[in-house]
Amino acid sequence: MFNRLEDTVRRYEDITMELGEPTVAADQNRFRSLMKEQSDLLPIVEKYKEYKDCKEIIADSEELLSSESDEEMKEMLKEELAEAKDKLPELEQELKILMLPKDADDDKNVIVEIRAGAGGDEAALFAADMYRVYVRYADRHGFKVETMSVEDTGIGGMKSVSFSLSGAGAYSKLKYESGVHRVQRIPATESGGRIHTSTITVAIMPEATEVEVDIDMNDCKFDVFRASGNGGQCVNTTDSAVRLTHIPTGIVISCQDEKSQIKNKAKALKVLRAKLFDLERQKQHDSEAALRKSQVGTGDRSEKIRTYNFHQGRVTDHRINLTLYKIDAIMDGDLDELIDALTTASQAEKLAGLSN
Repeated sequence: MFNRLEDTVRRYEDITMELGEPTVAADQNRFRSLMKEQSDLLPIVEKYKEYKDCKEIIADSEELLSSESDEEMKEMLKEELAEAKDKLPELEQELKILMLPKDADDDKNVIVEIRAGAGGDEAALFAADMYRVYVRYADRHGFKVETMSVEDTGIGGMKSVSFSLSGAGAYSKLKYESGVHRVQRIPATESGGRIHTSTITVAIMPEATEVEVDIDMNDCKFDVFRASGNGGQCVNTTDSAVRLTHIPTGIVISCQDEKSQIKNKAKALKVLRAKLFDLERQKQHDSEAALRKSQVGTGDRSEKIRTYNFHQGRVTDHRINLTLYKIDAIMDGDLDELIDALTTASQAEKLAGLSN
């Protein structure tokens, strides 16, 4: 690992020198690429410097202790040495995590798709609740939300909703949210006070570029229709809504959020591109599933990942056996404790895999 760290430091220094060259500054694509690489390497370089400084403190303290005669000074050196020795394993662990292979999609924007599952109207109401959870989470982290399509029930629920979250590291934050979410609560429509169990599915898909997914427009069929539901005058009186059918896969996407047919078509293509990219990732995930023994998955859409029990005020993530008694905060978009715990568990698995 330390040879790789030295190589990383040298690469960081080379990039810093290259960024100072006038020819690089004149080439905006090259300049942006180098700035991105430098930004990615900076946390590793800083942590490695901290590690080397700590090693130096240990070496200097041990050398001074062997020759120091003043008792008060020796006690100070012993304290400094003990602190540095305690800190060194923590820094080494942090370096190991920073040096783990990075998911190439971590910095991408995401397309989120929520669908009501078992439970009828209650499932649709919970789908709408979870849409609000992710919108509030996005607000907390400065992500931009753009709604792609909504199929509502007319009583405040959503049969399905697709939307994008744009911002640095959006996929790295939300990738563990994919799967089946289960809710246990007394529905608003329940007159007998009985607790019902319903489910929704959440799909988190990294946004793909045209370079990554080349769509043959001959494989696409577009239908236009008049938007329904809430909207302004133009939305409901013109054929602005778009239904895109991808013939080879049978994927159907409807977008009606915009007043412009062209904008709805662009949104539909963006969702299709993400879905096709995700299909390829799913194939890779399935082919590797027998070889991996990962507890924290990001690919299996049928996996029940979490239960929201309103009666007991708890949320349980079944992949890492974590239960939090803060359901009100979580339903208000405070997902950080869950997401941080899942990220840590995933990192631990990857480290264990490297050592095996």
